[in-house]
Amino acid sequence: MEKYNLIKFESIGSEYVGSLIALESNKAIPFDIKRVYYIYDVPHRVRRGFHAHKTLEQVLVCLNGSVKIRCFDGVRDTTIVLNRNDVGLYIGPGVWHEMFDFDEKTVLISIASEYYNEDDYIRDYEEFLKYIDII
Repeated sequence: MEKYNLIKFESIGSEYVGSLIALESNKAIPFDIKRVYYIYDVPHRVRRGFHAHKTLEQVLVCLNGSVKIRCFDGVRDTTIVLNRNDVGLYIGPGVWHEMFDFDEKTVLISIASEYYNEDDYIRDYEEFLKYIDII
């Protein structure tokens, strides 16, 4: 699997009854789920993220609104727009990510492979570049 990529989720339902998406460990989500959190009410001009993880994997899903996410893995540097609740962004270890251009009604959920551990974060960009061996 690539260090980051989009995942299309299977949606079941119809215009008459609505839709449902199941996000199950090791199926739609490519790892065991240990933590789920969401971000909301982010002012439009605020940028979030600015870190990478050493071991944590996550899938970000924009449940409402839209957000742009910059991902850099040492090779690819891509900005992805999340604005559909049936598409998730997988971000593996060693990917610097930044979130910006939040709509006022954006709700961004993160499904994570690990419990919160501050030691897993790389919050300094220069340290990240050393970590991925590109300096």
